[in-house]
Amino acid sequence: MSVARGMLDAMPRKTASDDLLAPVTLAVGQEELLLDRAVQQVVAAARAADADTDVRDLAPDALQPGTLAELTSPSLFAERKVVVVRNAQDLSADTVKDVKAYLGAPAEEITLVLLHAGGAKGKGLLDAARKAGAREVACAKMTKPADRLAFVRTEFRSGGRSATPEACQALVDAIGSDLRELASACAQLMADIEGVIDEAVVARYYTGRAEASSFTVADRAVEGRAAEALEALRWALATGVAPVLITSALAQGVRSIGKLASAPRGARPGDLARDLGMPPWKIDRVRQQMRGWSPDGVALALQAIAEADAGIKGGGDDPEYALEKAVVTVARAARRSAP
Repeated sequence: MSVARGMLDAMPRKTASDDLLAPVTLAVGQEELLLDRAVQQVVAAARAADADTDVRDLAPDALQPGTLAELTSPSLFAERKVVVVRNAQDLSADTVKDVKAYLGAPAEEITLVLLHAGGAKGKGLLDAARKAGAREVACAKMTKPADRLAFVRTEFRSGGRSATPEACQALVDAIGSDLRELASACAQLMADIEGVIDEAVVARYYTGRAEASSFTVADRAVEGRAAEALEALRWALATGVAPVLITSALAQGVRSIGKLASAPRGARPGDLARDLGMPPWKIDRVRQQMRGWSPDGVALALQAIAEADAGIKGGGDDPEYALEKAVVTVARAARRSAP
């Protein structure tokens, strides 16, 4: 056997399970970040093969009977196409028939991506896609702290960076269960820090920078202490805390209140910590902060934070003003809903 042939045999073989351009990709689960990444990976691979790839991203109600046939019919220019169907478990019965028929004879140069929540609803389509040999991507919610810790390690590894076990654990403890926030924090650290990311780095970003970290701003805001929150905000920005970290901390603080408010009364802190994905010490703090908050207050605050975050990431003219407005709105929401 030749050396070249031996090297070829030693290489991993590409199968439907690892081919991003397989005719059908099935992303199963309810973790939005993972579902979005599954789509992004397929689109990136398609556009690497053909920069003019046409991408159609559809909600269930946009895929009516006959729509899939139109989208996948041969075109004059034989263009590559990616058709994404979100919440496929919610498709109508007639549309499911169309999709099942398509699975038996997928079109060339077209990649169909089905996003399915899993579970009993729409299981027939799920089974049909698996039987047809669809490439499957697991996107289940990460409910265990160990899973989120593994996710953080993978984020750093995928970015070609080294992070100590203590740093990864500290990041999970500080951020909690929101995968998007964890991913954002990892990206921020990799962008800002050279060399190994250790626990001291995480502490500097997330547990105090001249006593005015992003979490200090969030704590004062959700407690309704507007003046103190604004003072902490200005000091945090002056000492170099990234605006995106502040909106992330504000969102986490308000979401934590919403989560704990909807949890069963009388549950033990340890059980709540496990179910809500928070460290036990944080349960006690959020209990103190949530007094006076209402569902309407939580919704109002989250909307304000989302607007500020969009302005910051979209290159708004005045990120500091956007943050100040969000902080004041959060603090007022806490006071307005107080008895």
